[in-house]
Amino acid sequence: MIKYIEEDKTFHLQTKHLSYLIKILPTGHLGHLYFGELLDLNTKSESLITKFDIEVGNQVLYSQDDRTFNLNLAMLELSTFGKGDFRDPMLHFRLADGSRLTDFLFKEFKVLSEKPLFPELPESKTTNQDETETLMVTLRDDIQDIEIDMYYTLFLEVDVLTRRIVIRNGSSQDITIEKGLSMNLDMLHLDYSFLSLDGAWIRERNITEHRLEYGILKIDSKKGNSSNDHNPFIAIKGKNTSEEFGPCYGFSLIYSGNFEATLEVSPHRLLRVLFGIQSFDFHYPLKKNERFVTPEVALTFSASGLTKLSQNFHEFVKKNIIPLQWQNKERPVLVNNWEATFFDFNERKLLQLARIAKKLGVELFVLDDGWFGKRNDDFSSLGDWVVNQKKLPSGIEGLAKKINQIGLQFGIWVEPEMVNIDSDLYRLHPDWAIQHPKYTPSLGRNQLILDLSNPEVVAHLYEVLSTLFSSANITYVKWDMNRNLSDIYSSYLPEEYQGALSHLYMKGLYSLLSRLVQAFPNILFESCASGGNRYDLGMLCYMPQTWVSDNTDGISRLKIQYGTSLVYPQSTMGAHVSAVPNQQTIRNVPLETRFNTAAFGLLGYELDLTKCTPFEKKVIQKQIAFYKENRSLLQFGTLSRIISPFTTNQCVWNVVSKDKTSAMLGVYTIHEEPNSKLERFKIKEIDEFIPYRVKNRIQYFNLDQFGHLIKHALPIHLNANGLLFHLLKNRYLMKAEEIDLVYSGQVIANHGINLLQNFIGTGYNESVRLMGDYGSRMYLLKQVAEVEHAS
Repeated sequence: MIKYIEEDKTFHLQTKHLSYLIKILPTGHLGHLYFGELLDLNTKSESLITKFDIEVGNQVLYSQDDRTFNLNLAMLELSTFGKGDFRDPMLHFRLADGSRLTDFLFKEFKVLSEKPLFPELPESKTTNQDETETLMVTLRDDIQDIEIDMYYTLFLEVDVLTRRIVIRNGSSQDITIEKGLSMNLDMLHLDYSFLSLDGAWIRERNITEHRLEYGILKIDSKKGNSSNDHNPFIAIKGKNTSEEFGPCYGFSLIYSGNFEATLEVSPHRLLRVLFGIQSFDFHYPLKKNERFVTPEVALTFSASGLTKLSQNFHEFVKKNIIPLQWQNKERPVLVNNWEATFFDFNERKLLQLARIAKKLGVELFVLDDGWFGKRNDDFSSLGDWVVNQKKLPSGIEGLAKKINQIGLQFGIWVEPEMVNIDSDLYRLHPDWAIQHPKYTPSLGRNQLILDLSNPEVVAHLYEVLSTLFSSANITYVKWDMNRNLSDIYSSYLPEEYQGALSHLYMKGLYSLLSRLVQAFPNILFESCASGGNRYDLGMLCYMPQTWVSDNTDGISRLKIQYGTSLVYPQSTMGAHVSAVPNQQTIRNVPLETRFNTAAFGLLGYELDLTKCTPFEKKVIQKQIAFYKENRSLLQFGTLSRIISPFTTNQCVWNVVSKDKTSAMLGVYTIHEEPNSKLERFKIKEIDEFIPYRVKNRIQYFNLDQFGHLIKHALPIHLNANGLLFHLLKNRYLMKAEEIDLVYSGQVIANHGINLLQNFIGTGYNESVRLMGDYGSRMYLLKQVAEVEHAS
């Protein structure tokens, strides 16, 4: 709820478990008091405010009326430059007279029962207005006649609040926004560290920790998308904060374009956090009586470690970001033909792949790149969304019908934002591409980007795509984007708007996506951008899932998915099983581990099933059956991280169903440790007052994995180089160990599940786990009616 204490000039914003307090300072500036664990609703500012009581040397006094107050030492909710605050500002303008000076003071506030909507940008939403409440505080610069509406929306049940501002130019003069961020948060620096999700193509969202010292730390993107360099998410944590203990703050931007997140520690150990649209090369003209809306930032706090912080974000994403019709809808198991065929396919080959996929339990067939124009490589035809009749003589409609007759749903890949120079569209409209007419354009993946700041381009794409999506029974669309912006110039925009092109591009994209998802509510859209180059809350407002990474290696994906889970739930993570050696790492990860990693996401297979051995087909069939039986748990369960692959040789995580009747534990070994220790793992989210049956997913080994060592595991002697071994290895399923025990919930939560001993080089029997390098196991916990056996 939101309470305003008039005599204290204080706003108290409160969710179930957190409080956020702000104060109208005597000068009229909006000050920050507190963000953290729940406080009494009547808490007064005198117990929270931090200030100097005598004048501090070498500072600029805001006013001679108060010789103790200067903006440089104030903790603020909004900051500008020019009145004595020398830290990085949240807002910066170029005004009609050439000056940059602004000073925004309190004008009024409103408490709104319904969340205001700004449909030009993606934003959080709710179907139950009782679960949200919004504070709007208006600040005004009387000299410049500019007003700032500051929005704070509380999501009461998930312990998240969002912030954004709207800038309104009420003057008779045009102004230019040089920097228009979404939030400013000042607080005392208490030996915090800063977490970010960094990486590169096929190495996305690795967790990086920086200790915050004097000066500025910044992550950003200038690529035209949110990027795989730095995800638009940051966390601030205490020195000893872990997954389970300690304070931490999280911030995630609901935006998919250029962004910046800045953390500055001042000489007086004040920490400033800024987040919003990238200010580099950003110049947005704001005409008189126009407004500028910034993206929302989602904020949350946990006193119980990073896992709880993530769980807050996960619930927020699932309830308040994902399109309503997909929030609780189970996603199909798919097969994608890309790594099976690349560009070299025809209808016969696709149908052969689909038939085998159906036999193995797959539900959705996805036709990837290469089905349109004359596209046999990545040099041509982007922009020409007309079927290649040589490859697909029955067209998309005919192929979709045949796929449906096999018993599979049909999905298709598109990359609408792009255009090849060798395309009919480019030959007709070269001015529709982002490029400067006086420069030879630099290409990425041999392609250019269409100028979505141009409404004519957006209208064309909507017409072409709506025709395609209506032409067949298409239930899934993979929307790709395979390059970053360069040669940034629009033939459509006037000179004064060139510095706003990147943002106007995003607004054009959002407009297109909004129209398409409204027109095709039953199509499941998956966002992709060279893998995870645009994995953000902005895209998730339209497309409920994202391709995590082009790296499908089952071991690389541990770090990628672990890092991704800091803010994004597993119900948003596209995760596929691919062939070995892996195309990105040349690593041979066992088929069971490839599945065990992908199963904690949205499962798909991306390999040539027609080339699979009988062993592989049998194992895949069992994997898919297991996933379907536990799909709701794996896709929508509450996720906890237990052991990090970034700091250890293992990765361990688990999910628990909402009603706590079931759970799944995933245990992964990256490199085997000889003579390893006994292991047990606690699962904290389960119900301590009921018993659970614990069983491991039955897994199978290929005999080839053991070579001559197989003589220690089989009752008969086989020559590892012999014909019989060769015939058996791709047909025989060697069963791994099996456990079936009943534990009390208290034991599971406080003592843990005992795993069978690992292989230690002295022998093998049915009570030994054979893990080895890249080994893994999944353990299923199911509530039982009564205790059959208590451990």
